[in-house]
Amino acid sequence: LELGGNAPFVVFDDANLEQAVDAAMAAKLRNAGQTCVAADRFLVHSSVQKDFVSLFAERVESLKVGDGMMEGTAVGPLISSQAVENVYQKVQEAVNEGAHCVLGGSKMPELGPNFLEPTILTDVDTDSSIWKTENFGPVAAIRSFDTEEEAIEIANDSRAGLASYFCTQDLSRTFRFSQKLECGMIGVNDGIISTCIAPFGGIKESGLGREGSPIGLAEYLETKYTFLNC
Repeated sequence: LELGGNAPFVVFDDANLEQAVDAAMAAKLRNAGQTCVAADRFLVHSSVQKDFVSLFAERVESLKVGDGMMEGTAVGPLISSQAVENVYQKVQEAVNEGAHCVLGGSKMPELGPNFLEPTILTDVDTDSSIWKTENFGPVAAIRSFDTEEEAIEIANDSRAGLASYFCTQDLSRTFRFSQKLECGMIGVNDGIISTCIAPFGGIKESGLGREGSPIGLAEYLETKYTFLNC
């Protein structure tokens, strides 16, 4: 039973930023952000935030938004005009609360009622609705952090626990941080984690159980126990 997510995406100071941006593009903008494992909450180390945001914005700005059946389109529509309105209102609320809109932030009525510009926000408050709830749209909410302890505290501060992502070149940190993350699936230096050979599912309010992999088969089996006294 999978019930949605609110995935963090953490970029550490030792991350390969080109690789991190590649992962961010996939984790955030696949299907215009309308996936349960989409990255919503971006935590970027303060020492690399400026460079990461610059590279990320450059890549996002180059994407063509439009009809998914048209050649060259990279970002399609949201599922409905109401979905656009919901995400747009969250963006406006975040800006009113002090977030900085680096890119996008507007509806695209020239394309139709279901289109929203791919959007990047920085300095997003952790109490903002765009941060605390699954946005299901092409919006990356970004804030900085300074220590690994701060990053794990913010990343785990969510009622959801489906997917998480982080970028680092430190193998010790990879195992340490993975162990501390409260979620069912983790992508390290990559934004595409779903595959039929791996267990798919989350913890907390993201649901119960797993699908895919041999572990997922257990959901369709009944366990029988026999005690024999000879």
